[in-house]
Amino acid sequence: MRKPKDWGQPCPNPECVHYNRRQQGNVSAIATYLTQSGKRRIFRCHTCETQFSETRETVFFDLRTSEEKVMMALKMLLVRVDLAGIGFVLGVPEATVLAWLRRAAQQAEAINHHLLRHLPVTQVQLDEMWSFIARKHARETDEAGESLPGGEDGRQWVWVSFAPECRLMIAAVVGPRTLATAKEVVAATKARVAGLPAFFSDGFTCYLAALIAAFHVVTTFAPTGKRGRPRKPVCAPHPDLVYGQLVKQKQHGKLLTLSTRVVLGAERLTHLGLTISTALVERVNLTLRQALAPLGRKTSSFCKDRERLRQRVVFFQAFYNVARPHMSLRQPLPLHERIHHGAICPRWRACTPAMAAGVTDHVWTFRELLTTKFEPLESQSISQ
Repeated sequence: MRKPKDWGQPCPNPECVHYNRRQQGNVSAIATYLTQSGKRRIFRCHTCETQFSETRETVFFDLRTSEEKVMMALKMLLVRVDLAGIGFVLGVPEATVLAWLRRAAQQAEAINHHLLRHLPVTQVQLDEMWSFIARKHARETDEAGESLPGGEDGRQWVWVSFAPECRLMIAAVVGPRTLATAKEVVAATKARVAGLPAFFSDGFTCYLAALIAAFHVVTTFAPTGKRGRPRKPVCAPHPDLVYGQLVKQKQHGKLLTLSTRVVLGAERLTHLGLTISTALVERVNLTLRQALAPLGRKTSSFCKDRERLRQRVVFFQAFYNVARPHMSLRQPLPLHERIHHGAICPRWRACTPAMAAGVTDHVWTFRELLTTKFEPLESQSISQ
């Protein structure tokens, strides 16, 4: 028996037995309607009789602006155009652009939650990049001059964990340069990788405590029966944990010395044959500064609060992983696939970091980035 085409649309009714499940044969298109963005479809779930639009639970749902204008604004956010410039070019208020950014960031978080899990990586590079919010110097600072964890102004940092072998941005966090933020970055990385990779960073001391907090073994001691207080459990680093540092010494902004230091797991590091380096994650920092206007040096386009900066970073992370081909990952096309398109003959097959990591099988379009829907994690495989 032929099943109706559901166009990849899941039922949005939480009370339905096919809630957020695709390709179940319960959804079919029943009508179309015209909007400012063109023709759209109306679907119906035959199990619960719920009718819904194809843009339900996407960035474009219930918007009066055309999809082309919304995508243009979000694309401009990713190519270092500030809010004032976007509003001037497209003729929309800055508050409207920020509302679109909030939706896009929520979509990016869903993409990261569903795709970035069980990543088969062998090494992770950690680094943090300085920025500021509202003003360069905070009104209230700690003894080291950093912004307080709850402060929404002053010096902030963009923390990135990066898988160099597949050029994948695993986690991105915005916060002060404190131990709590370092633990947040390492915990997010641990939740998305498979096994225990090797970690490399600069000489920032908080990374060691954060790694031990995430990867450790607790040794307990049985009661001895003797008088006195029982021995407390001992928390030690995981025996397979590898952590190396690339220590830089600078003077007046100039690099004097560069040395490596193996903090944990020297034997396993030798067995893996890895080199302590943070070059690629620092290159990603440059990519972020070139792509996002608030991260540019000596800029007047800084964000006014931490949440806006976090939304931009998370949105760019999803775009970088699934929709932005990486030149170092491209593969040569076989001769029989090099078909001329006029005067152009493609020689390479584009590849994104997500494709290199095996979590997607194609380069996502920008509209796919904003409209894709996912099934619950318990009902989908890792490859989806």
